[in-house]
Amino acid sequence: MREIFVEKREELIRIAVKENGELVECLVEEETNEPQIGEIYKARVKNIIPGINSIFLDIGLDKEAYMYYSEELKRVGIKKGQEILVEVLKEPLGNKGAKVSNKVNILGRYIVLTMGVEGITISKRISDLEERQRLINLTKPIKGVEIVFRTESKAATNEELLSELNSLLEKKEEMEKKLRYSTTIGKIKSNSMIIRFFEELDDRKTSITADDDDEFFENIKGLTKGNNNFEFKFYEGKRTLFDYSGIEKEILKLRHKKVNLQCGGYIVIDKTEAMYVIDVNSGKNIKGRDFNKTIMQTNLEAAKEVGRQIRLRNLSGIIVVDFIDMRDENQKVPVIKALKKSLEADKGNVKVFPFTELDLIQISRKRKGKSIYEYLEEPCRKCKSNGFLLKLSYIENLIRNEIIKCSNENSIKDFYIEIDKNYEDDIKEDIVKFLKNIDGLDKEVYLNFVYDIEGYRVEPLIFVSQKENYQKYKIKTIEKV
Repeated sequence: MREIFVEKREELIRIAVKENGELVECLVEEETNEPQIGEIYKARVKNIIPGINSIFLDIGLDKEAYMYYSEELKRVGIKKGQEILVEVLKEPLGNKGAKVSNKVNILGRYIVLTMGVEGITISKRISDLEERQRLINLTKPIKGVEIVFRTESKAATNEELLSELNSLLEKKEEMEKKLRYSTTIGKIKSNSMIIRFFEELDDRKTSITADDDDEFFENIKGLTKGNNNFEFKFYEGKRTLFDYSGIEKEILKLRHKKVNLQCGGYIVIDKTEAMYVIDVNSGKNIKGRDFNKTIMQTNLEAAKEVGRQIRLRNLSGIIVVDFIDMRDENQKVPVIKALKKSLEADKGNVKVFPFTELDLIQISRKRKGKSIYEYLEEPCRKCKSNGFLLKLSYIENLIRNEIIKCSNENSIKDFYIEIDKNYEDDIKEDIVKFLKNIDGLDKEVYLNFVYDIEGYRVEPLIFVSQKENYQKYKIKTIEKV
């Protein structure tokens, strides 16, 4: 059974997916005016600089976008002042604007249309010759657009494929109309994570729980097109949905580098400037007499967990996995097969390469929104960004959930809170905002800043003696006003 949880809080949307009770994916999106990967803009060419093979474009924002001045663009004679459609490839970074391309993709569940090129392409993962021939014969090439059949297209009927193709062509025509007739430069197609997620969702029986927001809930139902296999549920509690369903605790575990395996081994996930490195260790799994069998057992279990952690943490770019050395070359085949299987649900976003001469596995994965670390953590200012702390906004959310839970279940109105001293200046700068964010304006809060604590600690105060012990930490009424 698949369960999907969708939580919306102010400018933040989170999606969590459970398969048979196990958390397998967690996606986060913050609403922003900044260009996001996959978004499509109507742009105007501001400058062409052949010396660095770059074109700079106005996309209606403060920072100009840029793209590669390719031989193709030189051949067609792109000009300054010309208006074109572009797709965002990389988000802005520092003073640099977004990187874009004139090869605009329109995504469907089975098909991708790419504007600016022509032909019919079939996913390399579809190896059956008869199936490839079926897809090739389905439609004739269309001028000015490439038709790409995704891996999922092999499970679709001809009618389903043609229906989606017509729908994508209609979207293409709509965008071209905006290019020709709209008088404004700017975004013409959003690439919201929630839209992409539900558009690509398969038809398996699924329970979808979302926050009690009528408009938001109806939007989700609209994205699933009334699929009969989807069961919808409202969540109406004051605590966040992720906290109530236990997902928040599982997300916090993702900050830990070490992940234990059932066999007694473990994996360690590290991030460098250039890549992620995952190391597999036998740990306590050393009791068996057959050393090769022990290695094989650990590596197979690690392969499955590595795939799960890559999706859960939303790791992207280059990922290198160092499995335990296998003396028997034949053992490598089932290990790499298990790794690929654990990443099957990633739908073409990931590629697994064979073992290198150093017995390492290399994985490349397309960026899919923010990693879990970008959402949870921020650089520590006191150690000059050599370390990372939980974001204060995230800690406030966790404290709020605990206070609401205690207030609802036990009618408690007094709380002693310890918080890492690194947050002291930010909290004291606007204590009222902090109290509001933790649902503490109508409660008695005793606040203490301490070292050597992981984030925070909340203690409900039931007895008078407890309150007396913490009196010096009490936030006075005048500070709340």
